[in-house]
Parts: sequence; C-alpha cells; structure tokens
Amino acid sequence: MKVNRFFKGFCAALIAAMAVSAAVQAEAVPEGTYLSELTGLPTDAALKDQRPVAVMVDNESTAYPHFGLAEGDVVYELMNSTANGHITRLMVLLKDWDKITQMGNIRSTRCTNVILAGEWNAILCHDGNPFYTNEYFRRDYAQDHISGTFSRVNNGKAWEFTEYILPGDLENNISSRGISRTYDFYHPEEDSHFHFVEYGTETDLTDRANVTALNKVVLPFEHTNSTLVYNEGTGTYDFYCYGSIHQDGEDNQVLTFENVILQKCDYTLYDQNGYMIYNVLAEDMPGYYISNGHAQSIKWDKSVERGLTRYYDLDGNPLAINRGKTYICLVPSEMWDSLVME
Repeated sequence: MKVNRFFKGFCAALIAAMAVSAAVQAEAVPEGTYLSELTGLPTDAALKDQRPVAVMVDNESTAYPHFGLAEGDVVYELMNSTANGHITRLMVLLKDWDKITQMGNIRSTRCTNVILAGEWNAILCHDGNPFYTNEYFRRDYAQDHISGTFSRVNNGKAWEFTEYILPGDLENNISSRGISRTYDFYHPEEDSHFHFVEYGTETDLTDRANVTALNKVVLPFEHTNSTLVYNEGTGTYDFYCYGSIHQDGEDNQVLTFENVILQKCDYTLYDQNGYMIYNVLAEDMPGYYISNGHAQSIKWDKSVERGLTRYYDLDGNPLAINRGKTYICLVPSEMWDSLVME
C-alpha cells in the first residue's frame, strides 16, 4: 500500500516538474560537475561516486568553537541523552571531505547515528561508543566506521575536547582499513533521499498547502537552546546555540541552511543514565519542512534500517525541497508541542 502511495505521489510530482520545465527553461549544469545527492548543487564530477563521511561532533559548550561545520552538506542534530537538559550532538555529512582543514571536535556516536549514517552509505567518524551500539555496528551497512584515530590538537582543553579531523586523517584511516571510498550499496542516481526542485529554480512555499510564515524556531533542548533564525539577507536559516550564532573557529563562517526538516519521533530509553535510541522505523509521522521564511506541515516514514527516510507533503506526494544545505532534527514526541515557532 505504501508503494502505491509513493508511486502515485511520484507520478504527481513528475507531472508537476514537467509543467515547470515547460514554463521555465532549465538552467544548464556547469561542465565538469554533477548535481550532488546531498545538496542538489553542482559538485565536481570526480566526486560523484565518492561516499560521504558522517562526522560526530560534540555540542557541549566546552567544545566551542567548532571547526569546519559550515562546510557540511547535511547536519543532523539529535538528543544525545535524556540527561543533562536533553543535550544534543551533531552529525555532519560531507561529500567533499578531502577539503577538510579541521573539523570537530570529534566525540562518541549513538545507535541512531549508526542507522542514519547507514542510510547514506556514509563512513561514520567518531570517538568511541556505548556498548548499546555494538549490535548495530555488526550490521552489513555499518561495517565501515573510524573511531578514535584522528588528530589531537593542543587547545588547552580536557582530553575529550581535543580530537579533530585534520588533513590526511581520513585518507590514512580509509586506506589502512581497506574501506571503499566509493558507494557500495547506495545508488543516488536511482534512489535519492531528497526530491529537489528543478535546477535553477526555487520555491518560497507560499503556493503550497499547509504553510505558515516562520522566522524562528526554538528546539525544546533546554541545555543547548538550539535555535534557527531566518536571515532575510541570505534567504537561509542561521543556527544559534547557547544564545549565540554559530560561527566556525577557523574563519567565522556562519552555519546556515537553505532547508530545515523537523521530524517528530518516539524513542526507547535504555537505562537511567539517559542512553536512548530514536524509533526511526516509523510510518506517517508528523514533521515540518522550513525554507525561505515559511514552514510546511509534512509526513515522514522509514521502513527498514538500511532504507531511506522518506518525506511527503500531507497529500502523499514526495516533498520537493530547495537546493542547498539541510538541517535535520529528530524531536522527541513528548517535546513536539514545546517547539517554539514564530
């Protein structure tokens, strides 16, 4: 039944896209590039088959300033624990990882991150993990990960805040472990996470149903106070944490996104220490797609661990999103109504 819904929705989206194409002459993709499966933007064609990395980054205030996050293509923010004010951790997906000069700092991963990184056939980079993740690392989609072997930077902080990815770290780790740089089961040209709008166009959402204006969204994580604020000058949403705009330490570049996706999600608590796993295998769960100053109510689902998370409008059509960087947050179901959307 879900296949039928997706097929019907896909056909409707295809017809709409053909109508747009007839009305607007498609912009040519620059020579020597392809449209990235992560951002939908022109990217060096030599990278087409290269797997992205998924980098676990500490979001405790002591870890600030972060380095290299504004270079990410997709950034996930997930509650890391129900303890410590529902503190979050970031997972940064990056396609062109050879350009990293410094990224991090690197911290441990959680079960949900293993599953989500697997969706992208990404190489998960982290520093350790609780034993709950061991069963997930035995999955065939999660074999390629790198833990605790990146560079240490003398930044005057405690040991756990000193690990970063520096030039050569990824290449050395990938080569020494025999990890494939290229996709081995994810084929983005056949099946993609995102359904991007026509290249050379964009949507402000105002012509869609179930849409409201949105300048700011405050996530219900009281420790980090994570917030996204619409920047009319750039047409993107700037990320704030601990009351300040997020700027990378190496160049003061602001972490900002063309797309914001919020997913309502249940979770299972493992123990009294706050370790948990999001129940990402779900169907017809609520969410929001936010772009260009507006928020659209959506639905999402995911049928198998290795499968992709799918996003739909409320009529069941594949969600068309703007091209650019995307922020994704899984919001615990009992905290969903505490979202502040202004």
